[in-house]
Amino acid sequence: MSFNLGVLIPIIALMIPVIALWTKHQQKMAEMQIGATAEQTAEKAAQYAAKIQRLEDRVQVLERIVTDRGYDIATQIEALRDTRRVDEAGPGVPLGLDKNKERV
Repeated sequence: MSFNLGVLIPIIALMIPVIALWTKHQQKMAEMQIGATAEQTAEKAAQYAAKIQRLEDRVQVLERIVTDRGYDIATQIEALRDTRRVDEAGPGVPLGLDKNKERV
């Protein structure tokens, strides 16, 4: 059984437009995917930018609080320490724990 070259020529000629259409379709699909990916990336970038802006705003507020001369952190820390010393010296056992009971 031998193939006749005359039969293959029309088949190849008919396949060329089909391949061209398939290639165009693949190219359009790739372009659409690139566009969708670019849009998603832009949305993510906008979300991250908004998040970063909120964090920067919070840091500015914290910096303003810490650098405010009326806000004395060291004095407040010492006041908390003094309060803790008073609580430790006072009677009672915190949170219902009995010092004499063994923990299981």
